[in-house]
Amino acid sequence: MPQPALLAHDLVRTLGGRRVLDGVSLTASPGHRIGLIGENGAGKSTLLRLLAGVDEPDAGSVSRPADLGFLHQEMPFDAESTIAAVLDEALSEAREDLAQLERLSAQLAHVPEDDPGHPDLLDAYGRRLEQTQDRESWDADRRAALMLDGLGLGALAHDRTLGSLSGGQRGRLVLAALLVRRPPALLLDEPTNHLDDDAAAFLEEQLRGLPGAVVVASHDRAFLDAVCTDLIDLDPAVDGPVRYGGNYSAYVSEKRAERERWERRYAEEQEELEELRHGAGVTARRVAPDRGPRDNEKMGYGHRAGRVQSQISRRVRNASRRLEELERTQVAEPPPPLRFATPQLATRTQDGPKPLVSLQDVRVPGRLALSGLEVSATERLLVTGGNGAGKSTLLAVLAGRLTAQGEVRRRRGLTVGLLTQDTVFERPDRTVRDTYALALGPERAERVPLALLGLLAEGDLDKPVGQVSVGQRRRLALALLVARPPQLLLLDEPTNHLSPRLCDELEAALGSGPGAIVVASHDRWLRRRWQGRELLLEPGQGQWKDRAPVRQGELWRHRREQ
Repeated sequence: MPQPALLAHDLVRTLGGRRVLDGVSLTASPGHRIGLIGENGAGKSTLLRLLAGVDEPDAGSVSRPADLGFLHQEMPFDAESTIAAVLDEALSEAREDLAQLERLSAQLAHVPEDDPGHPDLLDAYGRRLEQTQDRESWDADRRAALMLDGLGLGALAHDRTLGSLSGGQRGRLVLAALLVRRPPALLLDEPTNHLDDDAAAFLEEQLRGLPGAVVVASHDRAFLDAVCTDLIDLDPAVDGPVRYGGNYSAYVSEKRAERERWERRYAEEQEELEELRHGAGVTARRVAPDRGPRDNEKMGYGHRAGRVQSQISRRVRNASRRLEELERTQVAEPPPPLRFATPQLATRTQDGPKPLVSLQDVRVPGRLALSGLEVSATERLLVTGGNGAGKSTLLAVLAGRLTAQGEVRRRRGLTVGLLTQDTVFERPDRTVRDTYALALGPERAERVPLALLGLLAEGDLDKPVGQVSVGQRRRLALALLVARPPQLLLLDEPTNHLSPRLCDELEAALGSGPGAIVVASHDRWLRRRWQGRELLLEPGQGQWKDRAPVRQGELWRHRREQ
């Protein structure tokens, strides 16, 4: 049975007085897996809600399959529902398929072929059989168990209520239910949140095997690279949102080339505009022969001067027409990209063989157990491990914000900066710009302007801190660290709430400059490309591995071999 496509045409949506989507069109055909890319606020979640029918567009239309699955932030089940009830609902379509097949088969067995109703009955059986095969309904119960195991929920009792589960477990349960259903179109909003490496890899495999259309909004670059057949960039572009064929790696390459073409076209047009304005203004005032006629030219001077003047007038008219046309059709100036416009993230320390921080037999009961660690003055250290392994705890110990058992030594006068996962500012009513200036002091804030760092858009700088998104508050906290670089910079999940492109630029900034940087991250894309040492914390065992630097591309093979 052919799978229906998901179609959207010229969608417009305005929220809070701001036009979030302006004429967005999309075709998601069966077998295509489309990733939505863009900064926070670009409209990714808004577009998914319009596609799902949860929200209505101000203009435009959506044509969607009747059976559509949507994973979003709001839980579609109440807290008293059990895991069994969620699974029963997910399996209801498959069970209905099997029940109807059995009923139709029984009817066919009792209706003779020459009966007038036999052809219609046979057609109904054939259509139901096709649907059952497409949904793989015979395998639904086994598939449900497989989905729960693959997403790390296999050990949970089915009589547990959703209210007794963590937020991450509830999200994985709803994701498992959608995968069990295998709808002809699937919409996913940040599906890898709360997934460990194994669960994320399992999800990628399942999505690649779906016959229907998939549209997903995600900041997970490794996921986008593994799953997507197409990417739609909702960030500003010359002709609006652009669709790119291929995965995230192909997108990065094409996006870089596209930006270069846009900047080159804009620069060339501005140069031409300047020449046309100058030519139209100056040439019109010039007299072609900048001298009077000589005695032997007086007879033909009037005729020749008239001919030259006519040529000048024609050139002026042509230049004016071209100027008018170009001013009307010129390409818009490329918006300045959000990027780290700073020469360094950390500050050089005084030379010396001693480490900045050294830990020996450090313990935080129930949270961290580490036999030893030294952080050098030029360290690039990646701390990895599953949830609860102690990554955030280790950074807090290194920063001196958490007292630990054992021996902790820091170099005298060491300056440390820590970017935490939970960013809180004391005065949420104060604007982003004022918060930055008051935290740094007027002299430093003037020397390193917040707008030039590129972490926040100009339009967000005068908003109260309490009214901007979680991601924007984290960017402000990062800006404060960048504006006054410490000797030891500690970053806890720095790519959370950042767009994929900004994550790429952050990684590039981490690799250069003086000072020491320690990063705790679950970001698979970052980890696969890390060039420094890696410390792997294993929860509950107090063990760690210190890996020497390896060349790009070898680290992932090294892990897989282990």
